Amino acid sequence: MNRINLPNRLSILRVLAVPVLVACMYIPGTAGCVVSLVIFSLAALTDLLDGYIARKNNIVTTLGKFIDPVADKLLVISTMIMLVNRGMLAAWVVVLVLFRELAIDSLRLMAAKNGMVIAASPYGKLKTVIQIITIIILLSTSFLPALKVPGDVFIWLTIAATLWSGVDYFMKNGHVLFKDEEKS
Repeated sequence: MNRINLPNRLSILRVLAVPVLVACMYIPGTAGCVVSLVIFSLAALTDLLDGYIARKNNIVTTLGKFIDPVADKLLVISTMIMLVNRGMLAAWVVVLVLFRELAIDSLRLMAAKNGMVIAASPYGKLKTVIQIITIIILLSTSFLPALKVPGDVFIWLTIAATLWSGVDYFMKNGHVLFKDEEKS
């Protein structure tokens, strides 16, 4: 692991935090939410740090391009599933988020097959930030019940950002789906 740069180590750390976070979500009551909140927040912070360090030091690697978005998706979707398990989030919200992620990943795979790269969009990054804030608020409602209404508002913001960023990716890049058709 000595040869892996710091941003990629942070992404790997985020992946490794997921099973620990999921296990902590099984701790009953407020204690489970508090411990999960701390782990989730620290893991989310590694996302901010790895991007900052990579940009500042101009460190872009193939591993980084792969592991960073995978780590984000694992962290967010796993935590959302556990929030459903705790009755703090509706399952259909997670299905919508998962559908969007799989659709965009499929679009990226089709683009890659045609020698194209679809970079992360500002709307996709905003979506991730909103999802992280939503999860932090939802985990906090167990010991700060006054956050229930803001939590509900952020769930709807998550839905809107998820849908909008997905539509934006397809509006800008949907043509890659038909590249094979054009060759025939």
